[in-house]
Amino acid sequence: MAKQKKKTPDNVIAVNRKARHDYFIEETLEAGLALRGWEVKSLREGKAQIAESFVQLRDNEAWLFNAHITPLLSASTHIKTEPTRTRKLLLHREQIDRLVGAVERKGYTIVPLDLHWKGGNAKLTIGYAKGKKQHDKRADKKDRDWQRQKARILKHG
Repeated sequence: MAKQKKKTPDNVIAVNRKARHDYFIEETLEAGLALRGWEVKSLREGKAQIAESFVQLRDNEAWLFNAHITPLLSASTHIKTEPTRTRKLLLHREQIDRLVGAVERKGYTIVPLDLHWKGGNAKLTIGYAKGKKQHDKRADKKDRDWQRQKARILKHG
């Protein structure tokens, strides 16, 4: 059995920081992406942004919308590059069925969390999420500030 590699800063391509701020992430999944050649080259250069992106389920398939992959200047001239095209997520049937169940029955949202390399393939970590209310965000900020202050006190105390 292959040893599982940890996500390190050098194999993470893009992170959706807003996701953990706006949502309670219940569970995460790793999905492959159906990409074109120029997109893979751009990802290797780190030219991707998933902050505004979202995942939708259509016809029993998962799709990534609004993910922006900036084409390189050296992209081929005979290929029309679409930076924000809809990309298919590669998941097993059971995973898609669970996603459909979570979204339709339990009212979850599927949010992209990060884009990373794993074994030479680009992978997208997605999460089942429930939206946070304004007071939840304030409570999180208060808790974060307290943890920071506690660490400071313990360090100097």
